[in-house]
Amino acid sequence: MTTTEPDDPTTDVHVFGPSDGPVVLAVHGMTGHGRRWRPWSEHLPHARIVAPDLIGHGHADWTPPWSIERQVERLASVVRRNTDGPAVVVGHSYGAALAIHLARAEPTLVAGLVLLDPAIGLPARTMLEVAESTVMYDDYTDEDEARSEKIHGAWSDVDPALVEEELAVHLVDAGNGRVRWRTSTAAIVASWGELARPFVLPPPDIPVVVVRASRVDPPYASQEFRDALTASSTSAELLDFDCDHMVPQAKGPESAALVEKMLRTIADSSRP
Repeated sequence: MTTTEPDDPTTDVHVFGPSDGPVVLAVHGMTGHGRRWRPWSEHLPHARIVAPDLIGHGHADWTPPWSIERQVERLASVVRRNTDGPAVVVGHSYGAALAIHLARAEPTLVAGLVLLDPAIGLPARTMLEVAESTVMYDDYTDEDEARSEKIHGAWSDVDPALVEEELAVHLVDAGNGRVRWRTSTAAIVASWGELARPFVLPPPDIPVVVVRASRVDPPYASQEFRDALTASSTSAELLDFDCDHMVPQAKGPESAALVEKMLRTIADSSRP
């Protein structure tokens, strides 16, 4: 694991913001990468955003196991390397599920959770179909096809400039005249299976905000999960954003404002 300057595209832990800012651990979703948080970090200029590539993604280790437990161990190590105290954790999709598991495994490392359209406890049959599709269709004819998939899918409401940045940073030569995302297909398939685990809840004393993307149907954040969360935690805040699944990209200022509010609340509560 390496930590380098934020403009280094080859690092597996991307760091944005001032060295003395409050640390926010930012965890990307399936098939993503940590550098995807760079534009989002501009909405929190005073914070230090630490955004690792998950195992099997980007420039991180691609070797198995690809379990939630191993991802959580690495995230805990990243937090310890970058701050002496607990961090606010913002996670998107699969990254939000990992954030919850991190809070359960290492509660002293997590000051608060902001979960952006969390993908957790998803139907096993759906995950089987998604995993099989990943095996069959893990590359593209060219960049235009990859772009088309984004803009006609979950990235439909994202600024085209961010789509172009994603293509420039994350799309690579597949070695067969085609192109693909910089991810391990084996790791992605295994990780889809991890999302079929029954959902778990964060410790009730850790503040949590959950954003559901209202254009996702059926929703990733199920009503059963939301009901269980509100029953277990009196401080849980549940919100709906009018966007598709890519909440950090489609609603950057709005989602960053939730993290800013969490940072401010935690700072206020720590004052004597």
